[in-house]
Amino acid sequence: MKKSRPWIVWLIVALTIAYVLAPLGQRDTRGGFAMQKFGRLPVLLNGRIKPLDTVARNSLLIIHGKQTVTLEHGEMSPIDWLAEVMLKSSEADRRKIFVIRSPETRAAIGQSDSTEKDFSFLSLTSHLQEIEQQAELAQKVEAQLRSPFQRDIIKLFERLTLYHRLQNSLEVAGTQDFKAQIDDLLENIHPAPVPMNSGITAEALQSLGFLAETGYFFPIPPVPPNDGPLQWRKMGESLLQFITAGNLHPAVPAWATMASAYAANDPATFNATIESYSSWLQQHFPARVRKAKVESVFNQLQPFYSAMVIYVLIFILACASWLVWPQTLGRYAFVLLVFTFVVHSAGLITRMYLEGRPPVTNLYSSAVFIGWGAVLLGIFLERFFRNGIGSATAAIIGFITLLIAHHLSMDGDTMEMMRAVLDTNGWLATHVVMVTLGYASTFLAGFLALTYIVRGAFTPSLDRDTAKSLSRMVYGIVCFATLFSFVGTILGGIWADQSWGRFWGWDPKENGAALIVLWNAIILHARWGGLVRQRGLMVMAVFGNVVTSWSWFGVNMLGIGLHSYGFMDSAFPWLIAFGLSQVAFMLIGVLPPHLWRSRLEPVKMPPVRGMAKASA
Repeated sequence: MKKSRPWIVWLIVALTIAYVLAPLGQRDTRGGFAMQKFGRLPVLLNGRIKPLDTVARNSLLIIHGKQTVTLEHGEMSPIDWLAEVMLKSSEADRRKIFVIRSPETRAAIGQSDSTEKDFSFLSLTSHLQEIEQQAELAQKVEAQLRSPFQRDIIKLFERLTLYHRLQNSLEVAGTQDFKAQIDDLLENIHPAPVPMNSGITAEALQSLGFLAETGYFFPIPPVPPNDGPLQWRKMGESLLQFITAGNLHPAVPAWATMASAYAANDPATFNATIESYSSWLQQHFPARVRKAKVESVFNQLQPFYSAMVIYVLIFILACASWLVWPQTLGRYAFVLLVFTFVVHSAGLITRMYLEGRPPVTNLYSSAVFIGWGAVLLGIFLERFFRNGIGSATAAIIGFITLLIAHHLSMDGDTMEMMRAVLDTNGWLATHVVMVTLGYASTFLAGFLALTYIVRGAFTPSLDRDTAKSLSRMVYGIVCFATLFSFVGTILGGIWADQSWGRFWGWDPKENGAALIVLWNAIILHARWGGLVRQRGLMVMAVFGNVVTSWSWFGVNMLGIGLHSYGFMDSAFPWLIAFGLSQVAFMLIGVLPPHLWRSRLEPVKMPPVRGMAKASA
């Protein structure tokens, strides 16, 4: 296989494109109901207007731990599940979507002797009071001091509460014909304001009040031409407003008709109502409808998940190129890397469009952006050195960071509203982006160093030319990391001074950022002063992974400081394990040369010209 054939490259790209776009080919209907169009209807939740599909996916992820419900024959999509929860709750209540793994928690619901871990809402209904009492007791304990049972019972109660609120978002759970109820209200309410008790029973008012208080999201948009997020209403709020003011919002009968048609298994009426309501929304809120559609397609494609899978293939191809057919497999890996970077970038840009923000706004987006930055730098390295190392390192960092992002998304919406003190696009686009690029490049240098150590210690494949290339890569990336982390940290101080009146306050996050700058500077000075050679440079670069992971995640786990996002107990063991693994590789890196499988003669690395005197 001396020469790669161009058609094979294009075939690989075509197959990859087909894999990425395959979700768009899924059927739009279930039982005749146009569920994709239903999922694109915009609603307001947590200060952000989003499609119903996003509400469904995030809610199912929180409650069930994944975005599909397994059936006897196939799977149920998130929007199918949400429609059933809201409009056919008696059927949804029987689905076993609550996973309880803790034996103590199962004992609290009277299932101590059972090995069953999946429970339905119906089976848990009789234990709701006990679960609530246990959760209230657990919430009185500080988060860091809670036992596994206390954390688990709180999460179970939150999941049950979310399910209950979803049930009562459009209609009171168990309603047989919501459209008929709306028609009754229309008959009893006059166009002009009337007393509250005119033709309306106390039971009906109580039911609407419950709907207004319990509903999870806001499905009723503002009355045109208003378009502010604060003017969206819950279904119960809109109906109570109708009773007092006598003006029924046109969205109310549309939702009610959809609810009754779904409950009556009438897809024709359901689909026709979606079409008419979507046309009304398009006429009055075109920008909202457009964004909701884009977000729905984004949810369906899941570009970051697709990229994560392809990064694994790229890593395998790049590593294989070190053993056989280096030019051919290396080229395939590089072409795939560039294409996957485009997919990664498309996902990143789409998120920026939907949020109206720079790329990094929270921990989830930082993981996505760190991977993106590392892959971009890896592409440049591979283009310059053409040895498969840039592709392999970029792919493994891209995979790991997107895997981290995937697990961070388990908490729900990853495009939540910004905190007021951080709600500044200018600083988000400069300080945060530059610091995050510093993270990405420091990680890239560290993983390049890991490649050097692994290939040198465990394989005979690390020759002098490859070692020299890796040394040049690590040195250049560390220089890049020092520049961006330093400038980003200084900009952060200026932002802090403008926001809360001080440039530096020894906040844990600030200290973590400073540690990255200092460690990269130490690496450069050790290199310039001749204190370390190739292997010493690599060992120091590996420790950069420890410093960066601590600044990125560790400071958040302290639970203190202005940058703390809460104690993440589940991530703490992984952070410790990662740090220990890096220390282990560092120890391997300092083993005597004769214990390495690759026999490298000592390479003299003189200080960079002009820097030896400056360091002296």
